[in-house]
Amino acid sequence: MSSANQTLNPAGGVSAPPAGLRPADRKSGRAAETRRKWYEIIGLTTPAIVVYVMFVLVPIGFAFYYSLFRWRGVGPPTEYIGFDNYVMAFQDPIFLDALRNNAFIVFGSLLIQGPIALGVALLLNRHFRGRTLFRLLAFVPYVLAEVTVGIMWKLILTENGSFDALLRSIGLGGLVQAWLADLDFVIWTLLFVLTWKYVGFAIILLLAGLSNVPQELSEAAQIDGASWWQIQRHVTLPLLGPTIRIWMFLSMIGSLQVFDVIWVTSVPAVRSLGASATMATYMVDNGFFARLWGYGNAIAVILFVISFVAAVLFQRFLLRRDIEGAITRKAK
Repeated sequence: MSSANQTLNPAGGVSAPPAGLRPADRKSGRAAETRRKWYEIIGLTTPAIVVYVMFVLVPIGFAFYYSLFRWRGVGPPTEYIGFDNYVMAFQDPIFLDALRNNAFIVFGSLLIQGPIALGVALLLNRHFRGRTLFRLLAFVPYVLAEVTVGIMWKLILTENGSFDALLRSIGLGGLVQAWLADLDFVIWTLLFVLTWKYVGFAIILLLAGLSNVPQELSEAAQIDGASWWQIQRHVTLPLLGPTIRIWMFLSMIGSLQVFDVIWVTSVPAVRSLGASATMATYMVDNGFFARLWGYGNAIAVILFVISFVAAVLFQRFLLRRDIEGAITRKAK
């Protein structure tokens, strides 16, 4: 057994091939490896980039272009009006009401869904009989279609509906009111429906985060004499922080873009007055049904810009530590 690249060592074994490659050969090998990696990156990312450009960037560009025209959807847009559609939007009190409603839903969802989901998740994280069933029941509203949820609650909350009948049957008829027609109360009703629909998602997400909390830390704190509440406050919640912030981010973006539940549940006459309108419903009402396509595109661009800025600011100030912690840098 012999080879030009192998030699016998004094112990009788075969030594490794000589490592004396020429510098030009080593440089050529590194260049080939770099090219191979770039080919892999280009091959894997090109399909995603093409899809992203075609279905995200191009529609955004067309929306901005059409928003600069007064266009009713017939023929090519010819009447250029610049940013008049944007000015008209911020001068419309109904659109300003829609902005306030979106802000109300954002903060209401964070302040109501968050504590409810956290409390339920902490309880469901404990071992007791029937825990799986309770987890399933908590998640059922989220998997229901938004249209189904909207129709269901519209029938329940309609005048003299089943909810009014329930209140009268238990002697609370004085609380009955026009849940979906009262201009001052309808947004609270819609916030309740949204909470019922989406709190299950927050619960499941927090339960997933709790499953990653090391049990040894809780056991060590318990041995040191900490109560259950102290363990949750000083051990569980800090470790659950990244999951909570991710849920807050998803809830904020979803609340800014909420459409289907609001559209199906709300009364059109009330929505047209701005009491139950959101930016998305306002966009459809004015862009699709009123056939003001240029104006509707302007509202779409405004909604995109607000969502984008909110997402960037949230990642910059609240998710920065989580994102940096997830990035590994090559040691030099």
